[in-house]
Amino acid sequence: MRTIVFICCLIAAKSGFTQKRKAKLDTGVASFYADKFHGRRTASGEVFHQDSLTAAHKHLPFGTLVKVTNLRNNQSVIVKVNDRGMKGTNRIIDLSKAAAKELNMLGAGLVKVKVEVLN
Repeated sequence: MRTIVFICCLIAAKSGFTQKRKAKLDTGVASFYADKFHGRRTASGEVFHQDSLTAAHKHLPFGTLVKVTNLRNNQSVIVKVNDRGMKGTNRIIDLSKAAAKELNMLGAGLVKVKVEVLN
């Protein structure tokens, strides 16, 4: 019986069943929304608010939570993806002004960030 349990544990470990899923990571340039978008509908149908911790991403599903870290100062913020955008640009994420403030990037406008999917 002990041998069977041991073998089952080995199989589960090799298949990744007992291992945590690795978070999806990406690095690139982030920007933040201009004030003119405040109050407009996002691609998800939600109304955009500059004071909410939200973001636009090219392909992550709406509702995905991501941790965004400013690579210049190591400050992080968790945001919810609720919009699309950045077609034809080198940016990987657009943040609300509140999220950009948390990252201390309002003066810079564009910063290099790490984006980590949390859910």
